[in-house]
Amino acid sequence: MSVKAMMATILKNHLTSRGVHSLTHSDCAEIVEHLIEKLTELELSLAREVANNQKLQ
Repeated sequence: MSVKAMMATILKNHLTSRGVHSLTHSDCAEIVEHLIEKLTELELSLAREVANNQKLQ
């Protein structure tokens, strides 16, 4: 099982325990994919900021 699939399962389980029953495993997998993309973008943006700050010093 891939990390993304495990994350989707964890998300589905947490949502279900909080009363959200309308999302499928596929929905959760899409949410996980979107979160990973956004985190990657954030990580790259922060790395650029750090690099730019180091150049200015």
